Amino acid sequence: MRHSKKNRTFALVEVRTIVKKGRESKVWYAIRVTYNRELRVKADLDERGIENFVPMQYRREERNGQMVKRLVPSVHNLIFIHIEPSKMKEYKMTTDLPIRYIMSRSTDGSSKPITVPDHEMENFIKVAGTYDEKLIYLNPDPGDFSKGERVRIIGGMFAGAEGTFVRVKGDRRVLINVPGVVAVATTYIHMSMIEKITDPDPDRLDNAL
Repeated sequence: MRHSKKNRTFALVEVRTIVKKGRESKVWYAIRVTYNRELRVKADLDERGIENFVPMQYRREERNGQMVKRLVPSVHNLIFIHIEPSKMKEYKMTTDLPIRYIMSRSTDGSSKPITVPDHEMENFIKVAGTYDEKLIYLNPDPGDFSKGERVRIIGGMFAGAEGTFVRVKGDRRVLINVPGVVAVATTYIHMSMIEKITDPDPDRLDNAL
């Protein structure tokens, strides 16, 4: 599926059954889990051997007069599942856990499940997967942030991640946006740790989509 150059970045891909050597390709589905049961869904998927990702981070809280750090979901009711389309349908039909697709609406008024290109999911996990307590999670498609420069982080724990260079809460950060789902901003990034993406490799973008 090809997109215009303008819309290649952070594109939402249509759910398709792509056959390679007789097999469907896996895609990343963005799934809404009701009643804050995302960790129960994750445990069930782990038991079934299905790849998944729940954004999590450390948060400090007081227990018995002492401050402790706990690893908790960063965004409640959200999980990403990496699975073939037919198996996703089967899982939804057989699980008793409350899950549903996060949908996107097309210009013609039709709706379809949101899936995330592998390359963009890798970017998101490079940041969200650090569990850093200073990460900032935001609503998707956060307004003026889309006007920032596209950059690649070349050092530190977020090395390799690509996103938009923005200022959030007074600090320079790199924003990774999963349109229609969630956005996450890194911790403070020094200018020496980033490089501007002036001419993205079109072949890599086409393959990611």
